[in-house]
Amino acid sequence: MKKTTLYRASLALLLCLSIFLGITFASDIPRAKHYYQEISPLPEQSRTDKDVFKYLKRDHYRKLAIDDGLSSKIFDNYLSDLDPFRTFFLASDIKEFEPWRAKLDDALKSGELKPAFTIYNRYQLRFIERLVFFIDVLEGGIGTIDFSLDESIEVDRKEAPWPANRGELEHLWQKELKSDILNLILDEKTGDEVTDLLLKRYRSQLERAQQAKDEDVFQRYMNSFTMVFDPHTQYFSPRTSENFNINMSLSLEGIGAMLTADNEFTKVVRLIPAGPADKGGELKPDDRIIGVGQGDDTEIEDVVGWRLDDVVELIRGPKGSAVRLKIIPADAIDDHQTKVIRIVRNTVQLEEQAARSDIIEIKRGDEAYRLGVITIPTFYMDIQALRDGNKDYRSTTRDVRLLLAELDKAKVDGIIIDLRDNGGGSLQEAETLTGLFIKHGPVVQIRHANEKVEQLYDRDPRIFYTGPLAVVVNRLSASASEIFAGAMQDYGRALIIGEDTFGKGTVQTLINLNRGQLKMTSAKFYRVSGASTQHRGITPDIPYPSLYDKKKIGESSLDEALPWDTITGAQHQTYMDFTPIVPQLRTLHSARISDNPDYLYLQAMTEYLGTLREKTRISLNKLKREQEQEEAQKIRLGLENKRRQAKGLPQVENLDEIDEKEDKPQDKKAQEDPVLVESGNVLVDLMSLSDKLRNKDTGSKAN
Repeated sequence: MKKTTLYRASLALLLCLSIFLGITFASDIPRAKHYYQEISPLPEQSRTDKDVFKYLKRDHYRKLAIDDGLSSKIFDNYLSDLDPFRTFFLASDIKEFEPWRAKLDDALKSGELKPAFTIYNRYQLRFIERLVFFIDVLEGGIGTIDFSLDESIEVDRKEAPWPANRGELEHLWQKELKSDILNLILDEKTGDEVTDLLLKRYRSQLERAQQAKDEDVFQRYMNSFTMVFDPHTQYFSPRTSENFNINMSLSLEGIGAMLTADNEFTKVVRLIPAGPADKGGELKPDDRIIGVGQGDDTEIEDVVGWRLDDVVELIRGPKGSAVRLKIIPADAIDDHQTKVIRIVRNTVQLEEQAARSDIIEIKRGDEAYRLGVITIPTFYMDIQALRDGNKDYRSTTRDVRLLLAELDKAKVDGIIIDLRDNGGGSLQEAETLTGLFIKHGPVVQIRHANEKVEQLYDRDPRIFYTGPLAVVVNRLSASASEIFAGAMQDYGRALIIGEDTFGKGTVQTLINLNRGQLKMTSAKFYRVSGASTQHRGITPDIPYPSLYDKKKIGESSLDEALPWDTITGAQHQTYMDFTPIVPQLRTLHSARISDNPDYLYLQAMTEYLGTLREKTRISLNKLKREQEQEEAQKIRLGLENKRRQAKGLPQVENLDEIDEKEDKPQDKKAQEDPVLVESGNVLVDLMSLSDKLRNKDTGSKAN
């Protein structure tokens, strides 16, 4: 016992010295082997492997030759999935694995899984070695770490060379640990708190690493294969298949968010409309969850390095109970900037997701324009009520039709359809909603894997609104939202305002396998003009600045996303041709927002966040990091107070005061939403120029 204690103390001291003095050394960390157990494939996984191979080769939308070239991509995908920042494998490991680069296609075809499990087992050993390394250092104490050294760590090592030897690898681990320690110190944790928290984190990760099963390995390997076809094609293990899509499980009883794994973090993909998190207004897409606490008094449990489904289970809970999330906000300067938010779990009700209307007033001189705003959070249909024979079942189209009638009675001059943050939903509702604004005609084209093109039509000749129309979108408007917005743009029926949309233009099919399921892309959406909604999304006629990072959010940010392309356009009527007047509308818009405090703030913040995202290294010098943080807070506070001063609002001394003095975005009325107000101004511009936009030839034409 004494020898073990002496060994740990000596090793910890040596490791600490290496951190502080920049000395590297080699250690095979023998204790790691105590926690390591080799994982082997099950015989039935070989059959599943061959089934996945068969379905992808035969039925996937993207026709790829499964050859040595594809094998090389699968090889790189697998290594990238296991070790994205190249801090586990050595260059010698990669050299050892290299003969498999051109052989994985043959292995997949025959159901041979040895290469996948051999590579994973090496990763698993190194992962455990790293955790033991961290634990040994922390058990030796962190009091003598020197944060005055001019050191830094790379933010993204995806393209960095693999460590040449054990010394280089451990030097990377030293910097990672030092960064984790510094982040917590800057988060105002004491030395003992830092040690306790990190020891708990790494011991928890070590315990979970030992629980890895053959299905975990098999799923990761299969998805390295499926994702060479496209990012939405996935293999689900039996455990994951229980929910079909683990990312959607929180939409039941939880916080109402889609989550995904992002290296060691759990990241928010998007919020479920009208869900608890959406209503709270504090959780945002691209935020990373690092801790979860139950109720108001329990300790927040660190979840860095946890499996996604384990984090999901921790966040879910009884309706009406509270959960606290510790997050790194998407716009944080670095990973030490965290905050805790409280959300009361609930079940999302259809009524809360329903379309709603409001009226805004736009003044031009002595004249006032009343504009209706219809907000559509999602494309929904009460399928159960429909099955039960209820003639008054709720749906997006039915609700919007009633809202249009109400706005008509209110004698509005024009209408704005707000699709911001609408991630889609029912394809049928996108089709029928389009029919409310056109006489009849195709709404969307679907090209299947067999290259057959299907057209979905609106055959109802009735038009429920014929007046001026604008559609507002943002980066999170996706799928069904893009189909509707694209149809409105192609028909010349509405002006599209906002940001480039998400770009999700593919259709997935679920296939049951002998073990688990395969979600496979089987078709692709095309607009009536013939242009795909895939990858590029919908490009607005009047663009707005965006705080969303396109490199992280949107189809174009995903590896192997299917490309944008075109097919033959469908015959359709054109109501107006906005093209000649769009430059003038943009000029009027630019002139109007040139002194608009909200838009000046948005533009300045967009530019500032852009500079932060370009950072490639993070300093490990405490004083320098504090100065960077102080400077960042000063810049943000300056931008905020400049906006507040221009709007006649009281100044704030720090950014934390803002939430206390202003309503959450969800509590704002349309008249208080700067995006909707400016969209209203653009629509009034359009109305004043409408005589120039009338298309003399309103007959059918092909585009």
